[in-house]
Amino acid sequence: MATLTMTIDGKAVKGSGSTGVVNPATGQIFAEVPDCTKAELDLAMDAAKRAFPAWSRDFDARRKVLNDIAGILMQPPEGLARTLTMEQGKPLDKAAQEVMLTAMWCGYTASLDIPSEVLLDNEAGRIEVRRKPLGVVAAITPWNYPLMLAMWKIAPALLAGNTVVLKPSPFTPMSTLMLGEILRDIVPPGVLNTVSGGDGLGAMMTSHPVPRKISFTGSVETGKKVAAAAAPDLKRVTLELGGNDPAIVLADANLKDVAPKIFWGAFENSGQICSAIKRVYVPEEMYAPMLDILAEMARGAKVGNGLDAGTQLGPINNQPQFERVTELVEDARKHGARIITGGARVGTEGYFYAPTIVGEISDGVRLVDEEQFGPALPVIPYKNVEDALRRANATHYGLSGSVWSSDANHGAEVAAQLECGSAWVNQHLAIAPNLPFGGAKWSGIGVENGPWGLLSFTEIQVVNVAKN
Repeated sequence: MATLTMTIDGKAVKGSGSTGVVNPATGQIFAEVPDCTKAELDLAMDAAKRAFPAWSRDFDARRKVLNDIAGILMQPPEGLARTLTMEQGKPLDKAAQEVMLTAMWCGYTASLDIPSEVLLDNEAGRIEVRRKPLGVVAAITPWNYPLMLAMWKIAPALLAGNTVVLKPSPFTPMSTLMLGEILRDIVPPGVLNTVSGGDGLGAMMTSHPVPRKISFTGSVETGKKVAAAAAPDLKRVTLELGGNDPAIVLADANLKDVAPKIFWGAFENSGQICSAIKRVYVPEEMYAPMLDILAEMARGAKVGNGLDAGTQLGPINNQPQFERVTELVEDARKHGARIITGGARVGTEGYFYAPTIVGEISDGVRLVDEEQFGPALPVIPYKNVEDALRRANATHYGLSGSVWSSDANHGAEVAAQLECGSAWVNQHLAIAPNLPFGGAKWSGIGVENGPWGLLSFTEIQVVNVAKN
């Protein structure tokens, strides 16, 4: 594995220290990346600050840079997807798909405009509402989709005229560092800086005096710390946090049609998606058949190394998360839940966990009440729709949810009663670059994507001109 470097002021920086990266398919360190020091972070922040004035003045140049980035990533350098698989665990075809989606998100964002709004223009005066960039943005990304979620921040921040210092998760830093290397010849020096390090580096970024905004994707616990660190300096924040996303199956649904969609809505990326289905509510009379179908699919899913042909589900990304999923399933077992299938480690190496379907479980058990973020799905019977909605909404989370019905209009009426940012009908994980994505309650502050996400990287300025 080639040595990867940070990108600071358009230059390669090896760093004065290093930290290991673990391949989740083996559980072994397979590469080293720089461990950014405070002095090196200061250099990155200073570079971004110095680059901001010139970068913020030319919208057309910014749009061209984003289109150039999208073009490069549509024909990515060899090794980017493979590196992503080795550090994250997902199947190689899914890693290649993530690279493609990263390019697509960037290209879509490049097509957006930031219009001014004229409120008054007559002989007496002119009043115009403009959108101006904030300055330097500190972007902190998670380990489940490190490239795509980085672009959710990079593209709108840059198009709006900001400069960026980006830190990936310490579990998946390599693909992001590679991205920084790939873009050095496209993005002007200082405009996009990539640094790598542990949680301490994230804390240094959020409390650093230079950034005017923090865009963070990760856990609720860490999101609260980010908000607290931003408060003394009144930094703007966008927080895309966790979810405990319910799927409600209505009595008129065709189980043979909806069950496979629900399965992959829960187990895509081995369940490591903030908006994946985390719990399923099923009418009592459909409960046993639903368990049977989901369990059959779980037993048939191929779990393995993401580099192996035919792998559908890779390992859990890291040991702490593997231990958490294991703990939640064992806690459910102790509280009387029935493990329909799975519920155990696969193999002796790496962090593989069998796709797990859990029955005879209800609210009050941690696997239902908390976000598992892994391949374990509780299935819960309900008596009536009002009961299902009450239980679905009885959570601090509010990222997404779905309703499944043969009557789409009725499904939409029920979905509208979910307390969440995205309410889907007869689908799940229907995320697109032109749709706002964000959460209610503890699932976040603000939204990403579309013109809404773009404008979140700006602040309003009123220009009020008296003509005489």
